[in-house]
Amino acid sequence: MNLRRLTALLGLAAGIAGTRAEVAEHERNGWPILVERGETAQAESRGALGPLLFSKPADDGMTQAGLRPLWVQTTDARGDFRAALFLYPIFSYAADAEIYKWSVLNLINRSGRREGAAPPRSDLEGHTGFDVWPFWFSRDTGDPETSYYALFPVAGTIKQRLGFERLSWFLLPLYGQAKKHGATTTAAPWPFVRWTRGTATGFALWPLFGWQERPGVSREEFYLWPLGYNRTTQPAADAPAGTPSVREYAALPFYAHASGPGYRGETFLWPFFGYTDRTAPKNYHESRYLWPFLVQGRGEGHVVERWAPLYTHSNIQGYDKTWIAWPLFKHLRWDSDGVSQTKTQLLYFFYWNRTQRSPTNPALPAASITHVWPLVSIWDNGAGRHQWQFPSPIEVFFPGNEKVRAAWTPLFSLVRYDQRTPGDVHASFLWDGITWEQRDVEKHKEFHLGPLFSSVTHGDERRIAIGNGLVSWQRTATQGWRLLWLDFRSKPAITSLSR
Repeated sequence: MNLRRLTALLGLAAGIAGTRAEVAEHERNGWPILVERGETAQAESRGALGPLLFSKPADDGMTQAGLRPLWVQTTDARGDFRAALFLYPIFSYAADAEIYKWSVLNLINRSGRREGAAPPRSDLEGHTGFDVWPFWFSRDTGDPETSYYALFPVAGTIKQRLGFERLSWFLLPLYGQAKKHGATTTAAPWPFVRWTRGTATGFALWPLFGWQERPGVSREEFYLWPLGYNRTTQPAADAPAGTPSVREYAALPFYAHASGPGYRGETFLWPFFGYTDRTAPKNYHESRYLWPFLVQGRGEGHVVERWAPLYTHSNIQGYDKTWIAWPLFKHLRWDSDGVSQTKTQLLYFFYWNRTQRSPTNPALPAASITHVWPLVSIWDNGAGRHQWQFPSPIEVFFPGNEKVRAAWTPLFSLVRYDQRTPGDVHASFLWDGITWEQRDVEKHKEFHLGPLFSSVTHGDERRIAIGNGLVSWQRTATQGWRLLWLDFRSKPAITSLSR
């Protein structure tokens, strides 16, 4: 379904709703067939069949339209495709002037350059790729050194992915090879027999024993994995003379040791009892009893008080976290990007609130998002914009996910309230079946009970209509009330409405 077909469907709904002449109304309500609201001089929002069929302006001159939740698309001012969703997250598509990407459940992924796009600036930028996780991986850059094709677990090679420079396999677990930081580890069969060459050397007969060494950097060994290990990491080349190595060794579950520059830690009957002492870069001491339930830590900018599951409090470099009767209550406080933030949760998602304040001027109004699942979600930007919707069963699980908000959230919005500024309010019930608007600056009020009844007041003028104008009464600044028949209006007046 493309934008032309959507527009045709909405146009058909408009024809069913009736034909009118120009008036100073912000809304034409033919619910459930069609509801139109003026947006800008170039665009207006339309909705048909409740929340299902819609078209509305989006950010940056874009237009968003679709048939929720089946299809949602975004086009630019020229009508070019920029994004599309089909039963999201089943299918999603995104594109700009040069690159396109599409995905099926994030398991089947395709990317490439659009026809006529400028050449990429590097082999890894804007390449053509196609993956079917976890079986097929491919990338075509035009250069054999960076291109690859791989069928897992049969045979193939992938490059610069999953944190490795190169991964290869043949009838895995019969044969596998991985290259990372210049060291190549070969396994045949994986993971039992492994040897390493290159910037590191090593050998392993897993799980009995194994070792790997990077000369001058580190050496690690294991015995009866994961019960015994011994790791040594040499100090960096620019470290001060006499800096000790980092040592970690253990015979689990009896004992584990970790030490290095400015710290030492031991664990007995791993992982239950132990301590950590730090003198650099800051002083800190922590004691653990029946970890993770009882932990006590004190130091510079670092406090831990854990009596789980009854009470836990920690403050690490200003990130303050409190749990009470885990998982009943959680409270967080921290500063980020010049903003003081708090988050409060009751049973993770039944009550969820995030508030942002100015750390330098606490008297300024706070911005907040609140979810009381599954009843209501409330948004307040702290600058006069206030919104809420009822019910709200999915917003708390996908915070900030605009794709979910476009395809799914409106389906559940029986009631929506939007205060753009104080005195500038729009509210709707039953997916715009009943709407109300108030704009104090324009002295404008508007109420619609679907196509059955409407009342519009603008300054000294007022219009009351039944059946969208089958019968109407009008009053102007210079004339008294007049009774009119078949007083249909062609379209809503153009406004600067943003929904």
